[in-house]
Amino acid sequence: MDRRARILEIIRQVSKPGANPEADESLFESGLLDSFALPDLVTALEASFGIKIPDSDLNPRKFDSIERIEGYLENHT
Repeated sequence: MDRRARILEIIRQVSKPGANPEADESLFESGLLDSFALPDLVTALEASFGIKIPDSDLNPRKFDSIERIEGYLENHT
């Protein structure tokens, strides 16, 4: 499974199972994620990609779309 597919699967786990957002779609503005789902998203990303995301990075803007999540992972893995 490639990185984007893994990210999409995580988004579906923490939001709606049938969610299929576009790569550049805002996950927060679209209502797929909210501030309560952000820690779940980050925890799942850490587990799936074997990284540690510092609390200082828990900012919705950093994880606002699939593209932003991919960019974050590229810089931190």
